[in-house]
This record gives sequence, C-alpha cells and structure tokens, in this order.
Amino acid sequence: MSSALGVLLLAAAAVGAPAAAADAVAVRGGYYLGGNGDVTADAAVIGNLESITQYRSLADGNTFPGYQKAWIDALGPNVTRNFVLELKSYGGPAGAQTFTVDGVTYTVPAPDMTIQQRPGTTWPRAYGYGQVLSGSVDGLLARSLAQVKTMRHNSTLTIQLASEFDTDHEFGTTEGGTAYTWAQADARAVSAVSYITAWFRSHGLPAGVRFSVGMGGFDRDAWKRMHPASLAAGIDVLQWNAYNHGSARTAYEVFNRTKAWTVADLPAAWRSKPVTIAEWGTAKALGDQATWIRTVPAAITRLNAEPGPPIAVANYFDSNPEWATLDPKAAGLAGLHDAYAAAPFK
Repeated sequence: MSSALGVLLLAAAAVGAPAAAADAVAVRGGYYLGGNGDVTADAAVIGNLESITQYRSLADGNTFPGYQKAWIDALGPNVTRNFVLELKSYGGPAGAQTFTVDGVTYTVPAPDMTIQQRPGTTWPRAYGYGQVLSGSVDGLLARSLAQVKTMRHNSTLTIQLASEFDTDHEFGTTEGGTAYTWAQADARAVSAVSYITAWFRSHGLPAGVRFSVGMGGFDRDAWKRMHPASLAAGIDVLQWNAYNHGSARTAYEVFNRTKAWTVADLPAAWRSKPVTIAEWGTAKALGDQATWIRTVPAAITRLNAEPGPPIAVANYFDSNPEWATLDPKAAGLAGLHDAYAAAPFK
C-alpha cells in the first residue's frame, strides 16, 4: 500500500498536482431539499449534516439568507452554506428595478440575456455579462452584499456564481440581440465572474466568505475554458455536480470524471483548491438509491488519497426524480445517515 501511494505522490509532483492522504480531509456531508426547502426534519434523520445548498437569483430582493429562511440561521455555525447566486432572473421583478441600499438608490435595467437555449424549450432570461461588465447591475451586487454582511454565520458561506455555466451556455446565449457560441459565452462569463468577485471584495466582503464557479462538470472543454489561470486567484473553491446516469456506474466513476479533467487539464493554481460537490445523487430508476449512496464514503476516501484537489463538501440533491429524488424517502435518508456516519465524513 505504501509503495503504491509513493508512486501516486511522485506522479503528482511530475504534473504539479497536489496529492492528499485519505485521512487529511474532513469531508462535510450535506443536503438540498427541493424548492429550497427547510431541511430541519430531514437533518434530524440524516444526522451529522454539515452543509447545505441553496439557490438564489440576483433579481430577488431576498438573497441571504432568503425570504422566510430563519431555519438557515438556526442551523448554527457548524453547517457550511453553499449559496448558488445566479444572474438567471427569477423570484423578483422581470423588468427594471429601483431600490435603495445603505442610503444609495440604484436603478437596474431588465435582464437582456437568454440562456439554456435548448431547441423547443422556453429560454430563461438572465442579466447579461455585458450588463455586469458595464456596472449596470452593481445595485444587485450591493443589495446582496448588504445582506451577506448581516447574515448570521456568514463566515461559513460559499457563494457559487451560477448553478451550471455549462448548462446555461450549451446551446449558446443571446445578449441584447447578439448571439454568442458556447465558447464565446464561456469567455464572457469568465470576465463577469472576475468582475463580480472583485466588486464584492472591494466593497467590504466579510472575512471567510468564499467563491466558486458553478459548473455541472459534464463537458471537458467547457470545464477547461471556465477555469483559466487568470481567474484562479479570485476563486477559492472548485465546484462541480456529480450524478449517476447508469446502473453500472460506480460512485468512484461518477465523482472522479471531472476531477480527472482537473488534474489533466487545469493550471496548477486550480489543482490545490478544495472541492464542493454542490449536487450529487442517483435516480430511483437506476437501482436501489440507498445501496448506491452507502458506497460514496469509500469512493471519496479513494479519491482523496489520489493526486488532485480534495473533495471537502458533498451535498445530496433531493430533488428531480430523473436525477436524484429519494424514493422511498425514508430508505434514502437512512442511506445518507449511514454514509455520513462513515469515514471520511465522520
């Protein structure tokens, strides 16, 4: 065993990728309940719940912790909060907004971008990357930052910018009537992410708040484009989602795909960052969910013993039957209880 680990360490040094011992990373097991639901009851069954995922739009006037989300504050300081903050417009006015933050009045234009342009579907609207770079949506950033500053336990917060940029851009985007390819949209998004993170930090972001780039992690070229060396200094955490899509796929294979691309393709500055799996899961249609869930601890232990960035957070996505909704729920929660009671979670 020790000689095999030595080979891995030498290989990591050769490519500039760090290796982590299996017992070097304390992994946080987490949970998302559909509709940004209150996880309190489910957490009592799961036990050892140390992280949550939530979704918010910058269009919404209540982003941190959110409207009627006192349960998030009640989780206390030992639960990390992964908040997906989206340019995608929902939960607020569809048009222009005027509001006041800390005595300053802002008027923000209507979102001018469409994303997720899959043929035959309704294309969601979002604030455009050009709108971000021109400062037109600074008011939205100011409003969210003011809420971050007063949010309880904000030092546990990671702001994930977008749910999945690869999903948003897969069929191109349109901004103000101008069409962009997937690759062009990625380049524009990188500039916008750099602007947003710099804006927050230059306006008094509380200590401990971190940023990640939201990715599904299903396309290798997009993964590489969204993680250029120039962006690494402003991003604290790597993020991707990990879903089982086949009855023969092991948990190791599911979690390793995007990690392998990280080790092979990304600049060295990215390869030492901790990883948040903001969503993971397996569908009922693929077999017994609880059984598959119970294999995840061993898979992450193996991954964290290999070269590359360590998985530090893994939040189960209890939503969308085609992807991960627990059914039957009691059995699924029991599976999560057992998984999160095992190393490397405990």
